[in-house]
Amino acid sequence: MSGLAVLLALGSSAVWGVADFSGGLMSRRLPALTVTVVSQGAGFVALLAVLAAHGGRLDGRSFWLGLLAGLGGGVGLAAFYRALSLGTMSIVSPLVACGALVPFVVSVATGERPSPVSVGGAGAALAGAVLASAEEWRAPARGRALAVALAIVAAAALGGFVYFLGLGSREGSALSTLVGARVGSLTLLTALALVRGAPLLLGRRPLAIVAAIGLCDVSANALFALASGHSLLALVSVLGSLYPVMTVVLAHVVLGERLTATQLGGVGLALAGVAVLSTG
Repeated sequence: MSGLAVLLALGSSAVWGVADFSGGLMSRRLPALTVTVVSQGAGFVALLAVLAAHGGRLDGRSFWLGLLAGLGGGVGLAAFYRALSLGTMSIVSPLVACGALVPFVVSVATGERPSPVSVGGAGAALAGAVLASAEEWRAPARGRALAVALAIVAAAALGGFVYFLGLGSREGSALSTLVGARVGSLTLLTALALVRGAPLLLGRRPLAIVAAIGLCDVSANALFALASGHSLLALVSVLGSLYPVMTVVLAHVVLGERLTATQLGGVGLALAGVAVLSTG
């Protein structure tokens, strides 16, 4: 796996981790749909500015593949932020990271053939991300069952998002794929917000914070789209799924959530998997 692909994919996971942590915090103060729609809208505005600077032309096939990605992303984000607002971040985020299995399995089934060493590294990295919060699962808490169920829905939906985002980017225009993805997710989420009566107007301070979350999210999407053009999608999707490591670290530093020996071991295993992938 090329060094550039590793750096881009890890960069996407780090920025996704920051966005997810921040989105989860804001979803405890504001309706999850409000946070999701407004942040997606901010990212869309940024994408339109970049598109205009590049002449405003869209690649049709990439746009439609992006649209499919966006539908999965919209469902996944709504479920993810709602789950984060109900459950401990270090439980929900690793469960959602298992969505990396969707693009991995689909990519292998459609012809990609990563080396045995790379498969081993990918497995270690993903297992490490999940183990990062395994200790926390033992203690029951009110609302945790619903948070876990929503996290599983988010994992499946976001797995589809990652697959189609990578496919559209590597077979055509990354920018067109990103625009299509944002059109799909924003349309679905806005319709859902209107049906449920979620407020879409925010004060200046919360608006600035939520907009920054959206810019982080679209930046992570762009880094992942670029990474998918430099290596196998099956492997890039695993590295992009390591954002729980960032989320768990931020939850520990900012919220004081306890890091157990199992969690620390999971972080170490994830890093070891990344090292193997970098040489595989």
